Amino acid sequence: MLELNKLEKSEKGCRAYVVVTNPTKTAYDAFKLDLVLFQTDGVIGRRLALDLSPVRPDKRAVKLFDLEGAKCEDIGSFLINDVLDCRTSAGPASDCLANLKVKSLTKVEISK
Repeated sequence: MLELNKLEKSEKGCRAYVVVTNPTKTAYDAFKLDLVLFQTDGVIGRRLALDLSPVRPDKRAVKLFDLEGAKCEDIGSFLINDVLDCRTSAGPASDCLANLKVKSLTKVEISK
């Protein structure tokens, strides 16, 4: 589960707080998302690779990332466009995008 928990103004722009919950017994050594930010007018603002690894088993963790130069109030939504890298210690994992659940506790929507 990936939850967009909070957006706040930072010195660099806008800081996003993401809660990653892994209820499984599987640890992910690599978990990188292709994330697209849409502005409030629907225009794509930027595209970035969001590295959330490592993702530990049976664990809930908070990850922070800064969107330099972005104003929180101008962010309309996020789209998880794809999973760029998803690996366990045994090798590449399948169905990472299909198995990922998303939600937002902010007015900014997140989808896949």
